[in-house]
Amino acid sequence: MTSGGRTAGEAPVMMVLRGRGLGGLLAAVPALRALRRAHPDHRIVLAAPASLSDLVPLIGAVDELLDVPGPGPIPLGPRPDIAVNLYGGGPWSLGALRRTGPGLLLTHAHPGFPDVRGPSWRGGAHVVQRWCDLLGWYGIAADPADLGLKIPLSGRPAPIVVHPGAADRARRWPPERFALLAVALRQAGHEVAITGSAEERALAERVASLACLPEACVLAGRTGLRELAALVARARLVICGDTGVAHLATAFATPSVVLFGPVSPALRGPSHGPHVTLWAGRSGDPRGSSPDEGLLEIGVLEVLGAAVDLLELNVR
Repeated sequence: MTSGGRTAGEAPVMMVLRGRGLGGLLAAVPALRALRRAHPDHRIVLAAPASLSDLVPLIGAVDELLDVPGPGPIPLGPRPDIAVNLYGGGPWSLGALRRTGPGLLLTHAHPGFPDVRGPSWRGGAHVVQRWCDLLGWYGIAADPADLGLKIPLSGRPAPIVVHPGAADRARRWPPERFALLAVALRQAGHEVAITGSAEERALAERVASLACLPEACVLAGRTGLRELAALVARARLVICGDTGVAHLATAFATPSVVLFGPVSPALRGPSHGPHVTLWAGRSGDPRGSSPDEGLLEIGVLEVLGAAVDLLELNVR
């Protein structure tokens, strides 16, 4: 056995903690690829929710997914040679990785762990740039524009994707407005698909009902993550809030209109590509129990205008 609990000849292990959802994983893609380039001989184990397993092969930088939602704890196995904290700047994730006993720990510094070296946490940095800067502090070059995914196989080109859901209520534009938008797009001759998770199916059905769309237009709860990725990859346009589907549109360079509030697009929005971000210019509580006031300032005509402009500029 080696000192890390492996048998002789086994590849060294790198444990990367990113126990967040779809958008969180996609924001870490440039960092994951940079780690792969810097350590091609390591077996990279991504500690993230098992629900993301269908998407991981499209990244091309991860060998194994270990089911870890949130900042830990991390199931103990062979001691990793390297552990990387791509979760956040708090003590929980750092502590969870420390308990795996890594030979080297790459993380932001935290006052609760004075013996751990690392860069200071920058709360105002874009989430993609933050992880690239973290690795840069350790001498690992990462390109924040390296966000593309392998396009999964799919059938015919997809319609316009309207995604009304978001994990937090503060980031959900009202379903009545999504319905008005869908009506206008259908009247203009566009096919519309309403997407979402199984938990968001009732929301998607409400949008479809208000817009008098047939049930076949509601794909929420009927697609796995890989099928959703294929749908977005071939969509003419994606319209959504600040959620994981927006990151999918960025990864596939699919034109998108993304509605922001209460968090600025400077922190989580697309940095390049055929995308329009709409934001009222003021921040709020991202965990609020109702739609953010700034988000509500974004009107249907403003969103529709941005959508029409993108459709005219990007004939797919």
